[in-house]
Amino acid sequence: MPLTLLVIVLSVVAWFWLSNQPASQRKPAIIKLVLMAGTGLLVLMAVTGRLHFLFALLAFLFPLLRRLLPSLLLGRAAGGAKATPGNQSHVSSEILAMSLDHDSGTMSGKILKGPMTDRDLADLSESEFIELLRYCRKQDEDSARLLETYLDRRFGDSWRVDDQPDTDGEHSGDRSHSGGPLTENEALDILGLQSGASREEIIQAHRRMMQKMHPDRGGSNYLAARINEAKARLLR
Repeated sequence: MPLTLLVIVLSVVAWFWLSNQPASQRKPAIIKLVLMAGTGLLVLMAVTGRLHFLFALLAFLFPLLRRLLPSLLLGRAAGGAKATPGNQSHVSSEILAMSLDHDSGTMSGKILKGPMTDRDLADLSESEFIELLRYCRKQDEDSARLLETYLDRRFGDSWRVDDQPDTDGEHSGDRSHSGGPLTENEALDILGLQSGASREEIIQAHRRMMQKMHPDRGGSNYLAARINEAKARLLR
């Protein structure tokens, strides 16, 4: 009876601990709990002389473990890079500051300069988005391309119906990045890393971001180029 009560108490404590972990850290937390529980079970069976039951159980579960463990370990390796708090990447231009949530793929942004300074993109109406886009095209090409990326991820192609050419007939289109080279801090922000990240962590973060933002997977040419530039800056 005391043993059963101990197991119940430990299970409740483990549940509350797991539920308080960030979503991005739950897989590693589950692996840690499984290892701790397995170690405790092994010690208990060794003390009570029932190890032969454990070996029989492992033989029964072996086919399931072969399929489960690789995916759990792969998830842990993919999350091994030093992500910034909230597991986000940040990209800034002269006019806009954008954040990409790694877990949900959601982009959010704030206006840094111009008639709509300090407003969140989520609060803009459709007509205000077009007004802001035209302002960005006149002032800063990178900001225009960054806003187009946000609009594509939020609205698909529907916003382009209201996007009429400027008087000179030019859109920012897919022209290459025209700003200066990235600083180390900017590159770290784009990949969602902290200072001191290792070469392997940089490569893993780049791979993870490209899986979300590659143009062939519905991503953005502009952000894909910035992600590649960030990797090159940190590895040189």
